[in-house]
Amino acid sequence: MAQISLEKVSKIYKGGVKAVDDFNIGIENKEFMVLVGPSGCGKSTTLRMIAGLEDLTEGNIWIGAQKVNDVPAKDRDIAMVFQNYALYPHMTVYENMSFALKLRKYPKSEISRRVSEAAEILDIKKMLDRRPRELSGGERQRVALGRAIVRKPQAFLFDEPLSNLDAKLRVLMRTEIHKLRLRLQTTFVYVTHDQTEALTLGDRIVVMKDGKIQQCADPMSIYEKPANKFVASFIGTPPISLMNGRIIKKERKYYFDEGKFQVKLVEEMYKAIAPYEGKEIIFGIRGEDIYDRLFVSEASSENTVRAVCEVVEPLGSEVYLYLNSGRHSFIARVGAHNRPEVNRDLDLVFNMSKVHFFDRNTEKTIA
Repeated sequence: MAQISLEKVSKIYKGGVKAVDDFNIGIENKEFMVLVGPSGCGKSTTLRMIAGLEDLTEGNIWIGAQKVNDVPAKDRDIAMVFQNYALYPHMTVYENMSFALKLRKYPKSEISRRVSEAAEILDIKKMLDRRPRELSGGERQRVALGRAIVRKPQAFLFDEPLSNLDAKLRVLMRTEIHKLRLRLQTTFVYVTHDQTEALTLGDRIVVMKDGKIQQCADPMSIYEKPANKFVASFIGTPPISLMNGRIIKKERKYYFDEGKFQVKLVEEMYKAIAPYEGKEIIFGIRGEDIYDRLFVSEASSENTVRAVCEVVEPLGSEVYLYLNSGRHSFIARVGAHNRPEVNRDLDLVFNMSKVHFFDRNTEKTIA
């Protein structure tokens, strides 16, 4: 078990392509840290630099008290689980799981004990004599996890380990990884492009874009208090609805004027929004903070919006309503009982205590 620290880490490839730019993060002992972002944002490159599979261009990486910039991957005492499992096809499950221990010349009795213990944890004892081609995708991923567990490393590194699995199996394996983390009580660094994995697994989440950290915080802070427009739009299902408009002031009250509608801001927002009076800003609201007025007992006309319902998308326990104000499209996430007619006007209520505002130029959140 160990802390992992990255200090001003950068990676520049030939041609001047900067994959990771001035990356600074401290991962605590026993913490589950998730790196999340779109393809090409530098998250896997960062993980590979921690593992020793990529050289740093600038900066330092520490595992525990040791600076590991020049330490070979095999000597870093970490275990990595890859997206494509990376199992040896000609070896049995037992041989795959024990291979790293044999290279390190562990006694046969110790190898057998560790493999048996890991197989018990992952419920794959019946598969030890099989070869990878005889296993399903989920079973292969369990073997890959088992191969990492037997080493008892200081930290586990996961590079999109569930992306090759179907949706149902991803949910199951996500639960298994969570249980595994609780049982092993060690440090995990997990890379994914799936925001659901990030929100459900991570103690903290690092949201990345273009090689830079956009925000690092616990999952609820990332969701409820995004640092900028990118974080707000990347995290959340359905994605946050964003609209351009102006801030106006009438009778000492501030309003967001979208062009087709106006909604009044809550007073707690006045101080932060005052410098933007008369200026263009970006307004953001999440689907669960938009309600059909028919189902709201008390609603002010100052936070009511009229829009056309263009699509109704039932999803079992909830329904997505795809709406259009005449200037912007946005999405409401409502209860399963709420299924309005398509192409009809709806009166909607915005929960103005939950909305977000972003500077048009910097795209940073207006606090």
